[in-house]
Amino acid sequence: MGNLIEIRPHNIDQRSIQTIVNALKKGDLAIVPTDSIYAIVGDLNHRDVLEKICKQIGKKPNKANLSILCDGLSNLSKYTSTIPNPLYKLMKRVLPGPFTFILKANNNIPKIFRQNKKTIGIRVPDNTICQALISSLGNPLISSSIHSEDEIQEYLTEPYEIYENWQNKIDLIVDGGAGKNVGTTVIDASTGEIVIVREGLGIEKI
Repeated sequence: MGNLIEIRPHNIDQRSIQTIVNALKKGDLAIVPTDSIYAIVGDLNHRDVLEKICKQIGKKPNKANLSILCDGLSNLSKYTSTIPNPLYKLMKRVLPGPFTFILKANNNIPKIFRQNKKTIGIRVPDNTICQALISSLGNPLISSSIHSEDEIQEYLTEPYEIYENWQNKIDLIVDGGAGKNVGTTVIDASTGEIVIVREGLGIEKI
């Protein structure tokens, strides 16, 4: 059964962060708040995490649209090809924020994902808990959004609802307050052009 850990976003307990990081390094999965909806996350560098997340969301690894959560833009060159200057300026202007940028992947991504993946979704969430986890872990998180089984409500927003639904599936669930029920704005820039794939939070900034 998963543990529920409450973390106040404006007064972060570093011991709780370290507890979660230690679990992630072992290959455990956690559900954490972002600046949009809650997400399942794992350590990008742990070899078993990709399959674990895909199993939980019911997708095959080659069909799952997983994103990488970073704490800034400084390490993008580890995972993406060269980013054109206009695109980098846009990313610098709106990030951290509720945006997913689909970028052309470099040769490191197929090694990490163990498949011939040509693009990768990159996020820099504007959420103090997420930022603290990535910073303490020392590398990005791999993530997937979690959906509600309710036909009306697309996403679970309340931590207690998430705990009730996921406590027997996920190792750790972080209560960081109510999440939002709207996803990120998704921008596909993998071909060199900027294409808005999905309008979500933050769309007014584009």
